[in-house]
Amino acid sequence: MRQLLLAITAIAAITTPTLSAEPIVGKWRAPEGGIVKVTSCGNAYCAKVITGEHKGKSVGQMSGAGLEYVGTVTDPREERTYSGKARVEGGRLTLTGCALKIFCKTQIWVRV
Repeated sequence: MRQLLLAITAIAAITTPTLSAEPIVGKWRAPEGGIVKVTSCGNAYCAKVITGEHKGKSVGQMSGAGLEYVGTVTDPREERTYSGKARVEGGRLTLTGCALKIFCKTQIWVRV
C-alpha cells in the first residue's frame, strides 16, 4: 500500500503543471553591463538595478502578462521617467522608452 501511495504521488508530481512566474520576472543584463532584477510588486512588476554604477536605483514599473508589458521606464543616469513598453522573446527583453510618444529609444536586455 505504501509503495502504491508513493507511486501515485510521484506520478501526480510529474504530470501536474507547474505554476511559473511571469516571463518578465528575473534578472536581466542591461547593455551597459549592469544587472536589473524584475520582481512582482503588487499588481505590477518593478525593475531595480542590483549591480554596477546605478546599483539600488529603480528603473521602471510595468503591468501586463505573458509576453507584453506597458508602464514607465526610468533612465538611471538622468533620473528621467518615460512611458515604456517591454516584450519578452525567449531570453531577451526588448525595452522601449518614449518621450512624447515620438522620441523613443530601445534597448535589448539578456536574461542572466
